[in-house]
This record gives sequence, C-alpha cells and structure tokens, in this order.
Amino acid sequence: MSSFVAATVQMDSKDDKRANVDKALDFIDEAASAGADFVALPEMMSYIGPADRYPDVAESLDGEIINQFAAKAREHEMYVHTGSFFERIPDSDRVYNTSVVLSPDGRVLDSYRKVHLFDIEIDGAVEFQESATVAPGDEAVTVETDLATFGLSICYDVRFPLLYQTMAHRGANVMLVPAAFTMFTGKDHWEPLLRARAIETQSYVVAPAQIGEKPSAPTTYGRSLVIDPWGNVISKAKDTEEMIVTTIDLSYLEDKRQEFQTLRHARPEVYDRL
Repeated sequence: MSSFVAATVQMDSKDDKRANVDKALDFIDEAASAGADFVALPEMMSYIGPADRYPDVAESLDGEIINQFAAKAREHEMYVHTGSFFERIPDSDRVYNTSVVLSPDGRVLDSYRKVHLFDIEIDGAVEFQESATVAPGDEAVTVETDLATFGLSICYDVRFPLLYQTMAHRGANVMLVPAAFTMFTGKDHWEPLLRARAIETQSYVVAPAQIGEKPSAPTTYGRSLVIDPWGNVISKAKDTEEMIVTTIDLSYLEDKRQEFQTLRHARPEVYDRL
C-alpha cells in the first residue's frame, strides 16, 4: 500500500485494569469508525498504579487482554497494536513490559519486550526504578505487514538511537513508540527525541502516550505525536484523552529516502560496538 490510515490513542490509564482495558477496546471501535487501517495504544495501557501489583495484573501472551484485542482486530479487520501491558514471567517476581501487534484476522504477528528500563532519581523532581519490578527484553523486533514494516519500541527506548537504526536497517519504515513519558522530562525531551528518531531513520514515528496524574507513579506528559520522515509533526493530541487519525504516506517516505540516502551511507564497520 502507498498509504494507510493510522489511529493514535492517548489514554489516562490508572489502577483499575478492567476500566482501562474497556476504554482501550472502545477506542479501537472508534478507530474503526474513523476508517483506520491500524490503531496504536500507549504504554501501560492496562494498568498504572502501585508497582507491587504488577505481578497481579500481569498476563501471558495468550491471556484475556490479547484475546479481547484479537477479537476486535477480527471484528474490524484492522491491525491492532496493543500499546504495552505487563506480561507474566513464570517463577519470577518481575514482569515484562510488553507490546503486541495483531493482524486483521486476530493473529499475534509478534511481540516486543521493553529493552531499556527507566531508572531515574532527580532530587525534588522525580524518582522511579522500573528495573526493580520489570525485567528487560533482549531483542529488537520489526513486524512486516501489508501496511508497513513496523519497528517496535516502548517509551525510554527512544533515548537509544542505535535501536532505531537497527530496526531501520532491518526494513522498518514506521517506528512505534508507545509511552508514559513523565511530565518532568516530557516537556523538554519528548518531541525533540521523537523528531530525531524520525529524521535519522527516515521513518514515520507514531507515538501514543499516557496523559495525566497517576496513582503511585509520576504524572505523564501526553502530547501523542505522529511525525513524518522529514521530522515534521503532522498530528498532535491535545491535553486530554483522545484519538488522532493520520494518513501515513509511504510514497512520501520513499521520496525522502531517495533524496537523502543516509541508511545506505551508514558504515557499521567504522563504528564502535558498544
């Protein structure tokens, strides 16, 4: 396809898992009504609250959340990106922060476990240690579909450009960045980081975000964005729960990649391996 319609959902998830999931399912219905071919939800779509409850709200990859989202994908014949939810790890007190892409017939095309974990301590501003309750993934994931090749990432990953360059060199042309960016960092870093990832990989960036004050967690910034391969912000959510609908024009992307062939000009043999 030379273009498709993407729905990007901004949510204010809190500590009521059932209410959060029901709201996400309603947004999928709304996306279908808007003519979307693809819908993306934010990080921690199903639960934001005290971290000691993560194991209680976690599910397996064949659990209720995936089954409900798969049913919606089949009902509307659309691709669904679940945002992220907590995935149960057998015999562990920690969980994975996981996202899944579902096909229009409800199949799990692939899953991604957040690689970079957000541990931060700034006196008087914010303190958070994701690694205390979440285990890191260890694999970059791209998903080839009839719409595009999606590169999967989650929130804090956006600060690590090598992940996105890896996915771009594997063929990704639409980078997904579901997030729960904090207000403290989001006001200065959210948009510049996303625009940089779009420019350097010559890809679209779709970034559905959490907004609002959270129980036992930092306030989140919101401002869900869709950015084109030139680095232009082409859609931005307001400061509320809402869905933005954007046309992703892959012919424009190919034009930009032809004009500036930075992906072809990369010289990995020169760069240090970290």
